[in-house]
Amino acid sequence: MQRTETQSIQHSIDVILSNQATSGAYLASPNFPTYRYSWFRDGSFIAYAMALYGEMDSAARFHHWAVETVARRENQIRDTVSKVGRGLPLDGSDFLHTRYTVDGAEAPATDEEWPNHQLDGFGTWLWTLAQYQQQSGKPLPEKWVHTAGLVGDYLAALWQLPCYDCWEEFPGDIHPHTLAAIYGGLKGLSALDGQDRSNLLKQIRDYVLEHGVYAGYFVKKIGSYTVDASLLGLALPYGLVALEDARFTATVERIEQSLRKGGGVHRYPTDTYFGGGEWVLLTAWLGWYYAMTGQDAKARELLGWIESQADAQGNLPEQVPGTLNDPN
Repeated sequence: MQRTETQSIQHSIDVILSNQATSGAYLASPNFPTYRYSWFRDGSFIAYAMALYGEMDSAARFHHWAVETVARRENQIRDTVSKVGRGLPLDGSDFLHTRYTVDGAEAPATDEEWPNHQLDGFGTWLWTLAQYQQQSGKPLPEKWVHTAGLVGDYLAALWQLPCYDCWEEFPGDIHPHTLAAIYGGLKGLSALDGQDRSNLLKQIRDYVLEHGVYAGYFVKKIGSYTVDASLLGLALPYGLVALEDARFTATVERIEQSLRKGGGVHRYPTDTYFGGGEWVLLTAWLGWYYAMTGQDAKARELLGWIESQADAQGNLPEQVPGTLNDPN
């Protein structure tokens, strides 16, 4: 029997709470060693959603973990920012990692090599932190704001450099979604610390509009001609462009045309990860866009599809193999 929407939401909250470490970190997956870590990007969105549903303590504990994880690397951040300012080359040891243990440590050196240089997660964390302050209605602890400022300095120094995208791929490219996350994060940070970053924000936005558009729509990475479902983030939630921006609506149309072969949404046309199926979270992201633009029937259709993918216990998969890009 299919669960009600309320039951599905509560089950999701219960799953998240049961897998949140005492430190506040949200484990990506407790029973899959590769994902037995907490990602800044994933955890930030979880904390945002938990706060929306009144789980403020859970969100606060994640942000506490994030602050402590970054704070212990203050010297590393300052050294990296200084090297960029002096025009010195960077290596892997200069970058913050994208995932950490529940205690805020880096993955063991003996673990598999990981694509750690991902800036979008830290931009997302700053955006989420600003949202949390609004959701709680209380000033953030001074240490939180100070540590967020360190991340802001780090992003301001590195935003023009290539890094891995949100799918942990294409490290040699610059990605509009990543820049949008940085934009949204720095804008949120300014709301927290009162610093004027308008010139920097304009530089980032101008760069995306000049280099990240092809034939009237936004592209997956600079110099490409295809779309990626993560481009939804340019407007929602990061606000680099408005929902009604013609380039953004053209991007949504291409996502609908090229990334929806069935009921759900694919990552990008040539995705072959586990066959390149339909992702539940991307389907929800498109549904979020529909809901925010008054297209309620479309939003409900996608919500229904998402709910239909749950197993008997109410658990949702990462992706669905209904229409694979690469069935072989």
